[in-house]
Amino acid sequence: MLKSIQRALFRIFNRYIVVPAFQRNLGRFISNPITGNIMVIKTRGRRTGKIRYTPVHHALIGENIYCYQGKHLKGQWYLNVLANPDVEILLPSSALKGHAEVVSDRKEAAIAIRQILKGSGIWAFLYGFNPYTIKDEILEEKVQGIPVIRIRRISG
Repeated sequence: MLKSIQRALFRIFNRYIVVPAFQRNLGRFISNPITGNIMVIKTRGRRTGKIRYTPVHHALIGENIYCYQGKHLKGQWYLNVLANPDVEILLPSSALKGHAEVVSDRKEAAIAIRQILKGSGIWAFLYGFNPYTIKDEILEEKVQGIPVIRIRRISG
């Protein structure tokens, strides 16, 4: 019961505060050291074809942007990305188009999750470990099975 209430409040906060802030180029007030590095991923619904907006934590590594789908595989934004990998990203200071793909290399995925969690503010310890000090092999084990998405920028 408590989880469903938390989920509902989170959904309302995202829909009426986070997403509109990013759409109005005010994402820098939402994405900060306390709340973490947040972006909004714009996907096309796999069944309806409607545009969907979802805030997620992210990390910029090289030219790519990484995010992950929590501890389960049924997040709607994640399923939408699998069906329609061309996405738009609303960052705190800009927007860009990209192509999303699941990271299959475990080491790359672990590096990405470490960076995402380091930049996740108060959410950094969500998985019960310190992303700054955990050893690589233990991190890889703990995040095994958590899907990581790499978004490659599309020019234009």
